[in-house]
Amino acid sequence: MSGYGPPTRFNEEAATFTVRGSDAPDLKAGEAAIRNVLKTLPLKPGVYRMNDAKGDVLYVGKARALKNRVGNYVQVDRLPKRLQRMVSQTRSMTIVTTNNEAEALLLEAQLIKRYRPPYNVLLRDDKSFPFILLRSDHEYPRIQKHRGARRAKGDYYGPFASAGSVNNTLNALQKLFLLRSCTDGFFKTRDRPCLLYQIKRCSAPCVGRIDAGDYAELVSDAKKFLAGKATDVQAKLGAEMTAAAADMDFERAAVIRDRLKALTFIQGTQFINAEDVGDADIFALASHEGLIGIEAFFIRGGQNWGHRSFFPAHTADVAEEEVLSQFLMQFYEEVPPARTVFVDRVLPEAALLQEALSGQAGRKVSMEVPQRGTRRRLLDQARRNAQEALERRLAESTTQAKLNREVADLFDLPEPPDRIEVYDNSHIQGTNALGAMVVAGPEGFRKGQYRKFNIKDKSIVPGDDFGMMREVLTRRFARLLKEGAEEEGPDRDSGEWPDLVLIDGGRGQLNAAKAVLEQLGIEDVCLVGVAKGPNHGREGREVFHLMDGRELMLPVNSPTLFYLQRLRDEVHRFAIGAHRAKRAKAMGASPLDEVPGIGPARKKALLMHFGTGRAVRNASLADLQQAPGVSASVAQQVYDFYHAK
Repeated sequence: MSGYGPPTRFNEEAATFTVRGSDAPDLKAGEAAIRNVLKTLPLKPGVYRMNDAKGDVLYVGKARALKNRVGNYVQVDRLPKRLQRMVSQTRSMTIVTTNNEAEALLLEAQLIKRYRPPYNVLLRDDKSFPFILLRSDHEYPRIQKHRGARRAKGDYYGPFASAGSVNNTLNALQKLFLLRSCTDGFFKTRDRPCLLYQIKRCSAPCVGRIDAGDYAELVSDAKKFLAGKATDVQAKLGAEMTAAAADMDFERAAVIRDRLKALTFIQGTQFINAEDVGDADIFALASHEGLIGIEAFFIRGGQNWGHRSFFPAHTADVAEEEVLSQFLMQFYEEVPPARTVFVDRVLPEAALLQEALSGQAGRKVSMEVPQRGTRRRLLDQARRNAQEALERRLAESTTQAKLNREVADLFDLPEPPDRIEVYDNSHIQGTNALGAMVVAGPEGFRKGQYRKFNIKDKSIVPGDDFGMMREVLTRRFARLLKEGAEEEGPDRDSGEWPDLVLIDGGRGQLNAAKAVLEQLGIEDVCLVGVAKGPNHGREGREVFHLMDGRELMLPVNSPTLFYLQRLRDEVHRFAIGAHRAKRAKAMGASPLDEVPGIGPARKKALLMHFGTGRAVRNASLADLQQAPGVSASVAQQVYDFYHAK
């Protein structure tokens, strides 16, 4: 790469070379497919994808010289068993050349994130990290939590390890700098201070309690603090408090005193002995019994912005150094790297990683293995946390495996369930009705596979929970059957079919679900209804209704009961949250939303002129034409919509 710039994005223009044959794993067929590609490959850097017979990506790799790297896969006897299995499933390859190896490394990380191949090391936890955003597009800048693409103008500070850590920091920053956190729309409509001003978390610029110059000074102090210059801010506040006290302005002195307390709180919770570190990300790896855990610490300006544990997937038979290298590239696909990245071991191609990260960040990024001093102590701390997190993970997995075995014994399953689906409905007197599904496995909740089902059947009587459950399960299992039909029969080993289905409800809900499966010809899915017990479940005595008519109750101190309650509570939480979001959206809807061709601007103009949607519906054509911003053709369109015979 020449210099540093924004992250590279690639447009793929690549040929796919295919060898036809059986879909079943076949080492010779896979080797033949690779040899066919090998004939045309150049000695150039690039990225290759191994694809199976369906075109699904098995593996993404990068190479300094494509011909040499891909040529290794035809030497099958020298490959580990894992890669031999991959070659046996390969039926085609896709090749993309790049300008240099650093670009290939960046592209490899992008494609792994997009395709999630089963033979690559995968970053399981790919949720976006929260940042603090101090906006610059307003006279009185707003401070707020931010996730996702950074399109808004302003300064971004982060990443923070969790929403909790960024929320705590924001609360303390509001006390310390009194910056507004409200939206611009809320800011415009205020005619008196809100509650945040009363509890001394905002300076109320919306109603002129502070002028633009003084507010800008608060913003400047906040930027200094977030950049790691807390000592300067503390000295400035101390001098201001002393001066206020000398002037007998004890009220102002008390306000500054409270701000200093907030600063002390942040220092006590976030500051560590890292004065000479600056901005750094710290990574340490621990492994045990085939499981790998990676601990990441985020240090910005001497402040500890939290740490998070990661447990990459598909790490069997992969060297630990390679796992950490692939993890780092996927991690930094979304997160901007710090100026310094500390790792706990020497990585292969460390110089290449450093070059790729520098290009992605648009500035120099150095990668180091600290040997002494403060940096070494920080790395040792990350190592201890990585080991402890891994031990907790192993203990949890052992406990979870035991719970799954007990669930299998309880419900007469042939083996511990790999996929549990839990269903619930949510509505208020039949309005904004929807169904919800959550999914759990041996590793815990699979939140990426949760689903919401808007109730679409108009024949369902509002409030008919049984009818709603029938619709939800019909849509869910009919889709599974349809996908199976396209593949010549349901693939019960695909990971999509549930081993156990829990229904939040009693015998009636269970019978409704059972009727759906019988109608679809599905006989091998275990259904269980989870109903509240005596005293409406206040004692935690749930009743489990089985398909054969039996009812089970577990001891109140049973770990299996606690686990099943947790599953039921999770679907309840998800359903209620989805229902509230749908209801809030419906409350903000307008009758004009149904009129075709009416955008937000014209809708606003009509509502501002007539006051309500009903007044627009009852208006004459002449009245509609008088509305500002509404042309004659639009007025005619609105009138025809409401008065069509």
